[in-house]
Amino acid sequence: MKVSVISNALGLVLSAFGVILFSPVIVAVFESEYSAILPFITAATISISIGMFLRWYGGFSKNFDTVKKTEGLFIVTLAWCLTGIMGGIPYLFFGLSPLDALFESVSGTTTTGATILTDFSLYPKTFFFWRSLTQWLGGMGIIVLFVAILPQFAVAGRQMFIAEAPGPTEEKVTPRIAHTAKALWLVYLVLTILEIIALSLSGMDVFDAFCNTFSTMAAGGFSPNPLSIMGYNNPAATWIITAFMILAGSNFALQYRFIIRRKISVLLKNEEFRLYCSIIGIASLILAIILFFNTHSSFSSSVRDGLFQVTSIITTTGFSSVDFALWIIPAQVILFTMMLAGGCAGSAGGGVKIVRLLVCFKYLKKEIVKIIHPNAVVQIKLDRNTVSEDVQRQILVFFLFYLCLMTLSAILVTMLEHNGLIGLVGTAATIGNIGPGFGEIGPMGTFGNLSSPTKIIFIVNMLVGRLELIPFLAMLHPDFWHFRK
Repeated sequence: MKVSVISNALGLVLSAFGVILFSPVIVAVFESEYSAILPFITAATISISIGMFLRWYGGFSKNFDTVKKTEGLFIVTLAWCLTGIMGGIPYLFFGLSPLDALFESVSGTTTTGATILTDFSLYPKTFFFWRSLTQWLGGMGIIVLFVAILPQFAVAGRQMFIAEAPGPTEEKVTPRIAHTAKALWLVYLVLTILEIIALSLSGMDVFDAFCNTFSTMAAGGFSPNPLSIMGYNNPAATWIITAFMILAGSNFALQYRFIIRRKISVLLKNEEFRLYCSIIGIASLILAIILFFNTHSSFSSSVRDGLFQVTSIITTTGFSSVDFALWIIPAQVILFTMMLAGGCAGSAGGGVKIVRLLVCFKYLKKEIVKIIHPNAVVQIKLDRNTVSEDVQRQILVFFLFYLCLMTLSAILVTMLEHNGLIGLVGTAATIGNIGPGFGEIGPMGTFGNLSSPTKIIFIVNMLVGRLELIPFLAMLHPDFWHFRK
């Protein structure tokens, strides 16, 4: 790997991120929260300064056309780590410890939505605006944003684009990767504007509409209300957020093709989208029935809360319209199952991804057929396209490493916290970028009371889960660590 290329790329990312760090200052001035200006000016200055230093160290090179795959993986991994650190600097000014500030920042940029906050009344609106904005930036992908807006990455951005969203298939809606990034961000931006308008019309305060929209479209879950969406007691807003969560968990490239072609068949012919909608529909119906017969909720409330919570968990948003930690065990089991699914590939959602589950089911079916017919040649097809053996192998390796990481993390956290529920559910919630779990880390709970080692493990889980394990798998090989000037 070439040090100058890595240094220059990271320098550009940090400089651009530093400019974004100035944006909460506008909110601070508008809300007359002048004491909240210094934290963001300081963080922005630090980020830009480090970015310029890295660019100077790399010789201010503008040639990124020869970025290799290993360099792309390394740049993306470091970019997420460094932006997480830079994004946490403002939190230090509001009384958070360095570890808690890093946890809250990484939880935001990775769109996890797990919070260490215990008393929301201690913080100004600017603080909550930044929390939600970090999620919105991380939802589509920080690198995808900079590939779209920075001309230096117009060609070389392909390797970084793929490294940031290493799904089973490469999503390309236009011939040039920079144009693809712009197209995806255009869909993302339009949906964001539409939701802000819809929530405002539903009676939600404009500031809250902005913050909740940022978190919804990012499938993040941070809300300025300590009781999440339940705190607004607004059924119309709940339905609106449900609809946009479904869109946030859907493939944005698929949505772009639907908008361009204006044919519903674009969606209906996509196997992943059909399975995604089927899971939401079936799980929501079962959950609604359980709630109706086991709680004092009306049928309409059971349907609304069932659909909302299933959508919230499967898309890894993590919002709550009710404290589901108080639900009976069968209802919680359904939500935990949704944690293990995730959204569609190419969406803002985290988790395993529906397309991987789909390929795995087809792989199992193929193996069953081959047991009966050993000489049969059985191909796995997805949307009528054959899935290569390499992709099949990568998906199986992904699941194996995901399972190993979940097991190791759950065991360590259980030993540290002396609580198996926190170990298992906390691991699933952080590695899947979901956010809340059950018990004391439930939707009305906090991760703030956990031990420091547990928080560090969960920070790693959030980063690994957001990058979908591939960059970290590559880093386990000794040949990855070869540098040259």
